[in-house]
Amino acid sequence: MDVRTLKRWIPKRFHPPLQRLKSALRACVPGSAYRSRVEAELATFTACENAQELPSITHYWSNKFLVPMLAPFGFANSIEFVRSRIAEICRANPGEVCRCLSVGAGAAMSEVNIVQWLLENNVRNFSFECADINKGVLERGRREAAEKGVAGSFSFTVFDVNTWRPRETYRVVVAFQSLHHVLELEKLFDKIRTALHPDGYFMMDDMIGRNGHQRWPEARRFVDALWRELPEKYRYNRALKRLESTFEDWDCSTEGFEGIRAQDILPLLIQKFHFDFFFAFGNIIDPFIDRSFGPNFNPDLEWDRAFIDRVHALDMEQLESGIVKPTHIMAAVRTRPVVAPTVYRHFTPQFCVRYPDRRS
Repeated sequence: MDVRTLKRWIPKRFHPPLQRLKSALRACVPGSAYRSRVEAELATFTACENAQELPSITHYWSNKFLVPMLAPFGFANSIEFVRSRIAEICRANPGEVCRCLSVGAGAAMSEVNIVQWLLENNVRNFSFECADINKGVLERGRREAAEKGVAGSFSFTVFDVNTWRPRETYRVVVAFQSLHHVLELEKLFDKIRTALHPDGYFMMDDMIGRNGHQRWPEARRFVDALWRELPEKYRYNRALKRLESTFEDWDCSTEGFEGIRAQDILPLLIQKFHFDFFFAFGNIIDPFIDRSFGPNFNPDLEWDRAFIDRVHALDMEQLESGIVKPTHIMAAVRTRPVVAPTVYRHFTPQFCVRYPDRRS
């Protein structure tokens, strides 16, 4: 019986003390906690054929609400955001190879998409290095690039932030949903600063909510209230295969590195870089459109759409007031000061950061 199956049979009130006990036992063996997390992380993503696959309700929400918010900036998603910036740099420097690095690239699906678009738009003076700790998943990326006929634009590197020594200077460093898996964020950000060209960009699409993707208390009270409205079929956790009569705010970082230091990403970016572009969004909506509960909602059904629309409206109201803080960002930062950063409305990095000691 694996750990997730066992959890289903243990009363919820015992989960926190048992987790603390497990962590304490691991800490007794030097290095064992880190090794076990690495093993769990590798196993999870090796087994996952498509880590980017999302429920249909997520696409409904994104197309109806997120895409119109991004439209004034000239793109509809993070892939378009990154590829347009790379194209600008390449065209502005025709005699130079624009080196790009993707940190935590995984199976490189986003990177292959970007490279295909660049080549289709006659942008060729670039190279793309994909780095990840998971050799097996990187190999899937290598095969994907070969199958799409773009392997010549790529190199693939097995990467651990603790041993990485940047040997190249990169015009663009990208991170697609990988920073929230990094334990040594300070070390990674310092090395990226060293590796960036003086005119380069570090670009990301990532999650910045509470560690382990838990809710902060001010957001949890809204989620709990909404949960009580849901018919039973919407409370079934597809990932853990169990019914959650009450919303269980499980810490996703207890086994591997999922959300291990998510809440530290934005404060450290503010400390170590200068923002060129910043877009932050989402919080209360997250549990209802994620991989665990999102598949329970059908965008073809009026009740489902109305519920998601109402949750989004509540989310935006609380985000705009600053009562809750965003859990997602798309951003581009630089090592040099930026005179006039581009932001969405009043959602500056400083407005959006949520420091742990601000509230209980």
